[in-house]
Amino acid sequence: MQSSPGRITLWGIEVFVATAEERSISAAARRLGASASAVSQQLTNLETALGAALLVRNARPVTLTPAGEAFRRRAQSILNEAAQARAELSVAGDAPLTRLRLGVIEDLEADVTPQLLVRMSGRLDGCQFLLETGASHVLYDQLEAEALDVIVAADMGDAPPWAEVHPVLTEGFVVAAPRGMVDGAGDVLAQLKAHPLVQYTTRHHMGRLIGTHLAQQNLRLDYRFELDSYHAILALVGQGVGWTILPPLALMRARRVLGDLDLFDLPFAPLSRRIVLTARQGVLEDVPGVIASELRDLLRDIVVAPAVAAYPHLSARLQLEQGAGR
Repeated sequence: MQSSPGRITLWGIEVFVATAEERSISAAARRLGASASAVSQQLTNLETALGAALLVRNARPVTLTPAGEAFRRRAQSILNEAAQARAELSVAGDAPLTRLRLGVIEDLEADVTPQLLVRMSGRLDGCQFLLETGASHVLYDQLEAEALDVIVAADMGDAPPWAEVHPVLTEGFVVAAPRGMVDGAGDVLAQLKAHPLVQYTTRHHMGRLIGTHLAQQNLRLDYRFELDSYHAILALVGQGVGWTILPPLALMRARRVLGDLDLFDLPFAPLSRRIVLTARQGVLEDVPGVIASELRDLLRDIVVAPAVAAYPHLSARLQLEQGAGR
């Protein structure tokens, strides 16, 4: 049934957000599975209801008017609230979950996340999965804004009172250096200082974590590269450009270069991080705990076992968590 002009509908808001993100009516139509004419009509209806032009449609790409920019922020909040309400009503009415918005750090996207989605699709029949990958701090922001239902990310400190947290994995950071560059029987730190550090970007939580730890050790290390890609970092290290500090999860994302690397424990105070699953408490009932359990099983088989097989001393640096959520 076509909505009447003058009425703001949830579908109209969804069409507007899709068009604003895609910057194209035809691309928004493809994304939503609708015709371009239907999308255009919904936009006209919404603009009529609001009494303001939201888009400059004859621009290429489509641009937002000042009113459109202001409404876009409100529109996304409305869609987030609607998704949250659907999830809560599904649980309250004992109805099957129909949509799950999952955020996962990039460390897991290549090997672990696809298999996690396969497993959960078998458990949640008929559920639609929306996946977002990104840095931990970005995922937490999206969870707090209710744009995601569940995230898997590095623990960044005290959880807010509305959150339930399920620990998944604790991993200790290690040094990765070009094979043969460092003699493990000698002064490892002195040898490392003779070469540049290939640094993970301090724009992300992990880079800041490493930078703070080095400062606490009163260590000033020369570096020429600051990157946000594990693959690029390890490729540079494998080519002898320098060395790096990273967690084993990052290392196992670039297995093709493992033969070019030597691993060492940090030649100063140890540093670790914890990977946790976080969700809004009580909203999804047992679903977050089920996801955490499946994730631990996958990490054991896909990451921990191969990592320890390649580098036995990593057994002390990779510990799967077994605790219940809080």
